[in-house]
Amino acid sequence: MPKPPVWFWQCIVTPHMAILADALAGQGTPVVYVASERMSAERGQQGWAAPSLKTAQLTIAHDETAVQALVQSAPANSIHLCQGLRGNGLVAVAQQHLRVRGLRLWVIMETVDDAGRFGILKRLIYRWLFWRWRNALEGVLTIGADTPDWVVARGMPHSKVFPFAYFLCEPDRQELQSIWDVLADTRPYRFIFVGNLIERKRVDRLISAIASLNRPDVDLLVVGCGPEEVSLKAQASELLPGQVQWLGRKTMSEIPEVMAQADCLVLPSRHDGWGAVVSEALMVGTPAICSDACGSSVVVSSSGRGAVFPAGDDVALTDALRKQVDAGRVSIQSRQELAQWATCLGALTGADYLKRILVSEMDGAIRPTPPWNT
Repeated sequence: MPKPPVWFWQCIVTPHMAILADALAGQGTPVVYVASERMSAERGQQGWAAPSLKTAQLTIAHDETAVQALVQSAPANSIHLCQGLRGNGLVAVAQQHLRVRGLRLWVIMETVDDAGRFGILKRLIYRWLFWRWRNALEGVLTIGADTPDWVVARGMPHSKVFPFAYFLCEPDRQELQSIWDVLADTRPYRFIFVGNLIERKRVDRLISAIASLNRPDVDLLVVGCGPEEVSLKAQASELLPGQVQWLGRKTMSEIPEVMAQADCLVLPSRHDGWGAVVSEALMVGTPAICSDACGSSVVVSSSGRGAVFPAGDDVALTDALRKQVDAGRVSIQSRQELAQWATCLGALTGADYLKRILVSEMDGAIRPTPPWNT
């Protein structure tokens, strides 16, 4: 019997989802990836680049007419994985037409930031949305540590909710080993931050926490740019003179090599739906520290390395940093072991996990365990 084709509906050709689609197609499942555009201007400015799909079929649908025509062309047994359930432009148009046709419909969603005065409203909106779509949705792929419970609390049956992640391209092991082999034994302990320099990322808290360690043998690499850059550089000059290197924007292809030279990645965000830089760090053998408001905290905990601290708790952040420094620089053996474990976050593993989810829901098979928990 032919395998049901899987369709991905996304706003852009995101590296974090297109790689999974290509891996799934490479394992023999027919895959169509539909996007409204190849890349948004905002993501392009951040160093993102749309990957080339080698085995999945890529289709760009610029308007509602094109979306409707694609939905009508989809086979009756096709499975459709849609980005989000709220405010996603042409993806929402596709969902409406998919619902009318009665096709197998799934939603992929990250952790929702429901803090602050609008949090109650967001929770009410999503409760209404899940009630409205309760009969049309076959399941929800929930990305982030707390997202499964959050979705269930909004009224989605637990049986239809599956923990998920952004699965990435695995790094070349030989290239990694060559990077590790030349790391100088005499260099300082090195933390790294990768991301936009915006308030939500709380890089100012990271700089203050490192300064409070009072360790001149510790430095910080900062990869990224943004509106907070000037104030952060001024803060670093005052608190950590000569201990912070500002590398500016790097392309996605350049970042793994930089990460592999650090001893620990830190993501102290107030909120991150996932935080793919955490996965990238683990996959190159670099431990990670992140706040519990980052969706990827679930894989940090499972990795057995680094730490997860309560978001906004500066004392806990400082303690986590101090423990990492006191433990010493990361050995090559430790990097090898962590990188090996982190293959569970690779696209090939993710594609296999996705197939088992879809089969379990269709055939009533046993729910698969997330690969980071096996």
